[in-house]
Amino acid sequence: MRSIEWSDGIWQRQPVRAVEEPDGGLSVEPGAGSDLWRHTSYGFVHDDAPALLAPFPVDSAVEVDFRLAWAEQFDQAGVLVRVDDRNWVKAGVEVSDGQPQVGAVVTREVSDWSVAPVPDWAGREVTVRVSRAGDALTVRARVAGEPWRLVRLAPLDPDAEASAGPYCCSPSRAGLTVHFTAWRQGSADNALHPEP
Repeated sequence: MRSIEWSDGIWQRQPVRAVEEPDGGLSVEPGAGSDLWRHTSYGFVHDDAPALLAPFPVDSAVEVDFRLAWAEQFDQAGVLVRVDDRNWVKAGVEVSDGQPQVGAVVTREVSDWSVAPVPDWAGREVTVRVSRAGDALTVRARVAGEPWRLVRLAPLDPDAEASAGPYCCSPSRAGLTVHFTAWRQGSADNALHPEP
């Protein structure tokens, strides 16, 4: 994997604040009420979460690291893969029902959502990895020193022009700051399942 400079990305929706820190990380404050969602159950459309994106071709993977240091309902960060405003995938950690949950939202005109609780990830550095091969996105996540956890397998048209990178949002409040520590791109995963 090669590191991507923060300056190499293009903002899809500007954050309130984005500051490169002395440790090489990027601190990002999304706007109050920012979110990514289309229709399902809630009945609204939001497309105003800040995301720093770079081209994401087939047969590549993107990884984003961040410190999980928030605890307010629906605060979230991770990786956004975007084709357009009706076709995108966000994957990461979101606080829901009082605890951090790793999960993904896959949107093809309408959004769906899957999550799993990860309370022991609080306060630690999380890595979210999205691999693009053929007609599929494979989403994995982990905290440092632990094995990858498969989060989602989702379809993506192999001919689609997509971009990907770190995103964050705060649907329920103002004042969230997410500290991203790294952004990398490399080759796609060889297989969905590891060798036994």
